[in-house]
Amino acid sequence: MRFSHFSFVASAWLLLGAVAKVPSSGTKALGADSNGKYWIYGEGISAAFIPYGASISSLLIEDKNGIVRDIVMGFDNASYYAVDKVHPHLGGVPGRYANRIKNSTFELDGQIYHVSANENPTAANPKGLDTLHGGVDGWDWREFDVVAHTNNSITFSIVDPDGKEGFPGEVISYITYTMEKLTWHAKMVAIATTKKTPIMLTSHTYWNLDGFSNNQTSTVFNHTFHLPYSGQRVAVDNILIPTGDIVTNAKGSVNDFWSAPKQIGHSFDDPEIHGNCGFNCTGYGTQLIHSLSLMTHP
Repeated sequence: MRFSHFSFVASAWLLLGAVAKVPSSGTKALGADSNGKYWIYGEGISAAFIPYGASISSLLIEDKNGIVRDIVMGFDNASYYAVDKVHPHLGGVPGRYANRIKNSTFELDGQIYHVSANENPTAANPKGLDTLHGGVDGWDWREFDVVAHTNNSITFSIVDPDGKEGFPGEVISYITYTMEKLTWHAKMVAIATTKKTPIMLTSHTYWNLDGFSNNQTSTVFNHTFHLPYSGQRVAVDNILIPTGDIVTNAKGSVNDFWSAPKQIGHSFDDPEIHGNCGFNCTGYGTQLIHSLSLMTHP
């Protein structure tokens, strides 16, 4: 069994000038709207989710001028997700194993398992060199069931059968999203019912924190990012497969977002940025480790 609980706190967006005043009180109509989206509400915040991938599709707050902004990327209609077969895991829950599995192979209790390859194809390996986000038919390409829906919470469920994409054992998972005051909570529970199996889940959200309000640029370079407890990252090879090493984000380095707030585009003149996200890639493409949960507070 694997259990994960994490929260996205809207007050952190205040560094971009957002002040949440979105009307959200009172009971709203439950069930899907005309676009196939399920809405939930908190004080100053509201969001829409869809069964396809248990995905977040909209997240609304007001900016400093009182204009409502949708600050995550998603399609207007839930039916578009299944049609677009190249969507970049847009707001969904990748599973049953997020991130990458090297050579699409792992060993468990002395047995070798081969799961479906779907990334970095070569002439010798036309299907790919590794498995990304659970394989060809991972969870964020599939329909979940809506098992509960209230004014401020929604729960999705999926049953992943034994052998799906090559993974051993059946897995039952519940994804619950809840809204509170300026806060989005996401709780993910996955239960391996028949066999040991690797499980790792996440929310693959694409943020657009200015809500398309800046018509002067289509990049995120002028967005300021600060993770004061993220002085380390997961080391990866040149196709972004984790090596198993944890490395330090040195102060002043390209990956230093912990020592002080920094604009995302600040380090793009630094030679270190080239290859920072893999072979022939300029930018960011690894996992920063948030160590706040490891710290002791009075």
